[in-house]
Amino acid sequence: MKIEYHNLYTHFILITHKRVPLIPGNNRERIEKYITGVINNNNSKLYSIYANPEHVHFLVSRSPRLSEEVLATIVAESSSKFINDNKLSTEIFGWQQSASAFSVSKSDVDNVCKYIFNQPEHHKKVSSTKEYDSFMKHYQKTLKWDIR
Repeated sequence: MKIEYHNLYTHFILITHKRVPLIPGNNRERIEKYITGVINNNNSKLYSIYANPEHVHFLVSRSPRLSEEVLATIVAESSSKFINDNKLSTEIFGWQQSASAFSVSKSDVDNVCKYIFNQPEHHKKVSSTKEYDSFMKHYQKTLKWDIR
């Protein structure tokens, strides 16, 4: 059945291979613009993005035709190629083989956008590893496993 109307807001986090800081500050905006285009070209809408040296956050309203896994894979594969082809990193660039995707309610979109745009200030207080661990702890509390 065709889904005509949807609100599928997803907060993605992609982490560089081995958490190495491979995204230089002088190329951050160029990489963000490229990822924005990839998302827009895949029938999804980007609300916010910030590329830190070792990870990137972005919030999208994605097409119901694309799973989180498919969209993350498209973004990761195409951005890796773009970064390497244009020599935007001092080393060979790559993402980890897995990413994170968190659903966001429409009422939280503004707060998540502010959080993503505030990454430089946020990471002055909290390391990316602690940030990721807190995401995992928060979202693990909401998981319910029915194991029989």
